[in-house]
Amino acid sequence: MPTTPKIELQGVAKSFGDNAVLKDINLQVAAGESLVVIGTSGCGKSVTLKCLNGLITPDRGSIKIDGVEILGGGRAALEDLRRRFGMTFQFGALFDSLPIWENVTFRLRQQQKLSKAKARDIAAATVTDLGLAPHVIDQYPAELSGGMQKRVALARAIADKPEILLFDEPTSGLDPITGGVIDRLIIDAVQRLGATTVTISHDMASVRRIADKVAMVHNGVILWCGDVKQMDNSGVAEVHQFVHGLAEGPLTQTAASKQDGQG
Repeated sequence: MPTTPKIELQGVAKSFGDNAVLKDINLQVAAGESLVVIGTSGCGKSVTLKCLNGLITPDRGSIKIDGVEILGGGRAALEDLRRRFGMTFQFGALFDSLPIWENVTFRLRQQQKLSKAKARDIAAATVTDLGLAPHVIDQYPAELSGGMQKRVALARAIADKPEILLFDEPTSGLDPITGGVIDRLIIDAVQRLGATTVTISHDMASVRRIADKVAMVHNGVILWCGDVKQMDNSGVAEVHQFVHGLAEGPLTQTAASKQDGQG
């Protein structure tokens, strides 16, 4: 008997005006699996992620979590859904006016009545697990380096132990060493939680470290999806060009053709 996917997208489409960003997205992610979504800038990766966690409503299609349809429910159902997700955003999206302990426990305090002392204890324990000193919880985001801010964003995403984690360019803007450290922290956190993850990334070194499975979005559809070990031998020209960062190939030919058409 086949196992029900943790996450399943079928025929998901989304347009903004005349721009059809997603045309027919079909994906399955097994429980505990790490899927990384790749693709050129503007191809719809972030829109896919936002459809998944309810920030954007698709024009059509189906999105199921544990076999249960999540589209078409009311506000209460949407709030229940979001409690199952943790997410980090590309630029951290920390609240500049709040100290780190309030950033880390922000969502927890929306859901539970936590004393300040309890919230601080949770924040300190969470950032410590991610390699930060406990006293960091009294600092503000602007006082931290980019790598430290990424750790705080991860701490906020995992503080209430979600079952699904979404990462939007988790190593963006980081040097290769710090990026590797963040990837290791993500892997460790996911293993501790037993979480299912969907990540957007342009960083192919990061993709190779954290992915079980890779999917490439192109022209509003999933052009290729397979095991990360198969990525270098996908047999798809667009995937080969993107993965190896080649200047010439079908992706750049398409972009050039569009520019010529607009000229």
